Amino acid sequence: MDESRTLQALAALSDATRLRVVRFLAAAGADGAAAGVIGAEVGAQPSRLSFHLAVLAQAGLVTPTRVSRQVIYRVDFDALGRLMGDLIEDCCGGHPKVRDRLRPTSDGET
Repeated sequence: MDESRTLQALAALSDATRLRVVRFLAAAGADGAAAGVIGAEVGAQPSRLSFHLAVLAQAGLVTPTRVSRQVIYRVDFDALGRLMGDLIEDCCGGHPKVRDRLRPTSDGET
């Protein structure tokens, strides 16, 4: 585990607005979304949203891509997967109760 990277990602996710941004972008999938759409969805003012998006990008959780005049933001699912893997394997020792909690049960609950 890269402790510094993990701490930076967890710190980025520890803010309610940033967590809402990640949730929204995860649901948007590969299409991502422009900052204006994200801001409207999560209720963030443009100046604050810019700050939050920069924090998420610095942490490697969101990637910005310029498309014409817009910047499209997408969740980096590989980075999220590494973060979860680090937490499960390194912090929890791969404990079955933690791993099993991530798998859906037959009735659709996790």
